[in-house]
Amino acid sequence: MNLENLRKVVVVIIITIFPTKLISSDKVVLSTNWLAQAEHGGFYQALAEGIYEKYDIQVSIRQGGPGINTKALLVAGKVDFNIGGSAGALNFVNNDIPFKAVAAIFQKDPQVLISHPNQGNDTLQDFTNKTILISKYNMVTFWPFLRSKFGFKDDQVKPYNFSLQPFLEDPKSIQQGYLTSEPFSIKAQAGFDPVVNLLADYGYMPYATTIETSNEKITNNPDLVQRFVDASIEGWYSYLYGNPKPANDLIKKDNNEMTDNLLKYAISEIKRRGIVMTGDSVSSGIGSMSHKRWKEFYDLMREQGLLPDDLDYTDAYTLQFVNKKKWVGFENKF
Repeated sequence: MNLENLRKVVVVIIITIFPTKLISSDKVVLSTNWLAQAEHGGFYQALAEGIYEKYDIQVSIRQGGPGINTKALLVAGKVDFNIGGSAGALNFVNNDIPFKAVAAIFQKDPQVLISHPNQGNDTLQDFTNKTILISKYNMVTFWPFLRSKFGFKDDQVKPYNFSLQPFLEDPKSIQQGYLTSEPFSIKAQAGFDPVVNLLADYGYMPYATTIETSNEKITNNPDLVQRFVDASIEGWYSYLYGNPKPANDLIKKDNNEMTDNLLKYAISEIKRRGIVMTGDSVSSGIGSMSHKRWKEFYDLMREQGLLPDDLDYTDAYTLQFVNKKKWVGFENKF
């Protein structure tokens, strides 16, 4: 056997024994919707635990944050996948932007309204005609729902500037917040547990922490999309039901203001309040979506005049990559 033939035999043997080592992995970039935090934990877990690698993907996570328009990065092709929500996906359709949601990690949006204890502001029904601090962005997301369901008026609103000080100084104050953030900070700074009303528990039900990508990628490379979705879902099971430390270490590396105590609190609230595991995700696995849920949220937006009557809301999402029976009970593996 000459040297060239020997070389060919060796190559065949190596490929046979180590096939995956010689196949180049797909490289993708995921952009998050804020600085690294527990709300991104499953994605970081998939990275830290080698789950993305198991699915032959090399993933880089690009943090969002103040002043960063991650949807613009997605549309410009600077990132391959983005963390979004129902409203953003519907706005893609409304503006003829060819992107959509392919999975929904959060079945409940973690948006909350926060009030002081022992002030008679214990439920959303108590907030009628009372001043509420709301950001400009949320005036077109959950405020129309509150206005429609509870009869809230726009003149109740004062701008929320993302500082807790006005809330802490006024016991009668009510403000927006995120389930996994502001309540923890209030307890840490002021020493009391605020009253926390999760809007999802009152019927505000958009999906959150969705995975968005381009229609082009869905059409031309569905295998990559499926592998990315599957690996991310597995990462979320591992993060919530296994040991979250590998992801938390990466999160703290990317965001040096993050603490172990906040991460522990956030994971606890995500699980206790059924942010990820509730409804469809129990019967169809993490990441699941349904036509019914999308239609209900579109109808809410349409009734408030935020979306046109003739919008084809089904272009905002695809169920192609989720609702797989293999994920049902997957948490029992940890």
